[in-house]
Amino acid sequence: MPSVRRVSHEFLQRRGLTTVFGNPGSNELPFLARLPAGFRYVLGLHEGAVVGMADGYAQASGRPVLVNLHAASGSGNAMGALTNAVASRTPLVVVAGQQVRPAVGPEANLANVDAPALMKPLVGWAAEPACAEDVPRALAQAVFEAELRRRPTYLSVPYDDWAAEAGENSRAVLDRRVERASAPSADQGRRLAERVAAARRPALVLGGDIDSAGLFDSAVRLAERLGGPVWAAPSLFRLPFPNRHPLFRGVLPAGIAPISAALEGHDLVLVLGAPVFRYHEYLPGRYLPPGTELVQVTEDASAAARAPMGEALVADPGAVIELLLERLGSPAATAGPYRPVPEPAVAEDGVRLHPEQVFAALRDELPEDTAYVVESTSTNAAWWRQMDLRRPGSYYFPAAGGLGFGLPGAVGVALAQPDRPVVGVIGDGSANYGVTALWTAAQHRLPLTIVLLRNGTYGALRWFGGLLGVPDAPGLDIPGLDFTLIARGYGVSSVQVNSAEELRAVLAERPDGPRLVQVDTALTTPN
Repeated sequence: MPSVRRVSHEFLQRRGLTTVFGNPGSNELPFLARLPAGFRYVLGLHEGAVVGMADGYAQASGRPVLVNLHAASGSGNAMGALTNAVASRTPLVVVAGQQVRPAVGPEANLANVDAPALMKPLVGWAAEPACAEDVPRALAQAVFEAELRRRPTYLSVPYDDWAAEAGENSRAVLDRRVERASAPSADQGRRLAERVAAARRPALVLGGDIDSAGLFDSAVRLAERLGGPVWAAPSLFRLPFPNRHPLFRGVLPAGIAPISAALEGHDLVLVLGAPVFRYHEYLPGRYLPPGTELVQVTEDASAAARAPMGEALVADPGAVIELLLERLGSPAATAGPYRPVPEPAVAEDGVRLHPEQVFAALRDELPEDTAYVVESTSTNAAWWRQMDLRRPGSYYFPAAGGLGFGLPGAVGVALAQPDRPVVGVIGDGSANYGVTALWTAAQHRLPLTIVLLRNGTYGALRWFGGLLGVPDAPGLDIPGLDFTLIARGYGVSSVQVNSAEELRAVLAERPDGPRLVQVDTALTTPN
């Protein structure tokens, strides 16, 4: 009779979940024993970095990925990073160790009497099998739930279960397939197409799910067919549309009143692959201008249910895009040339670089297919002013705003796409939350570039202080950090650059391993 571990490993192998991100504890070692050939274990030095790397890897590969965490303490360390994975709808399968079954009730050390409850506020599904024989089936459910819900799942397994006999029915799970089809019905498709065709001044709002689902180019075709303006949904974590396309109007502001103002004059707003809406700053007002109607198309049923206004169709945005392309006529005119990039601003003090100078250097010196993982929250406005991103999968950002995704996420993207240039654009405040990921990058010799913007403060918080009328909050400055020394300690080569010319020269060199480029930048506002 095969063991629970053997059947579980074979199931993971058949499903392609052979890259495992983890930081093991004693409870996890029995699961990791006898990993079959072809499995790759990616070690991270902190659970937050582990989940951030797995998040980036799963997003870039478009596939679920296995995360191995330690009991309650390790799982707790990872929860901050999980908030980003939940918001980006990343299918992570988290398997955590539990004490042996006889030790759980007495609450022995490293036991958690109700382990699933720890994660249930975040993940889409959490469980602990009632018996060892149920582990392979429960593991399969964790994988399928992550795929179907596009949300992390969590399975706690007592470590004595792995060596137990799996039972005669256990291998039935190996050949299972669970698929989803969510095209709109003929009537739903007809009504939607008629409504879009009848709109006098339609607008598109595209969410990060468009890029996650590989619909970047299809969205461009639809926008050009409609000929109306295109916005990216607020709190953007993936770029769903070329940001210098003549129809693109930018990222919608994350407040009720400014979104309403931006959509003024449009009779129909079609939202594809986004919640309606992920507000941030509380700026109250009407949800929509008078005379404006909204239709949301999303695979996320909970996002459709919780929206405060408009109509929703729970369906695959890709199927809806193809339906509209088939039923709508040809565009009246070509979209026109892409918008030019303005000259970058220059820092007033003449010593530090303006972030726009840094981003202009990235745009000019790096290949057009570079994937950027960005976690420099105070430089958003400068970023969008200077960048020219025209390829799918070009932009990743912490979806829930939780710091610590950027550095690990860049490592995960580089692991998933070894033939594509990957750059992390990281602020000095953000870097500290995931800096241990540098060690993993060094161990795997990833050709990854980290551009570290050092301004010595939490710039986004300073901006929020002004917005909230709190100009004197303590704890916003972080002087004395030198990431070139930190990077070398983790085995990553590093350099400090002091001019735009020096930065451009460094970026022009193609890395054969990870490198960190530290740049002192002037403080700017995120909007």
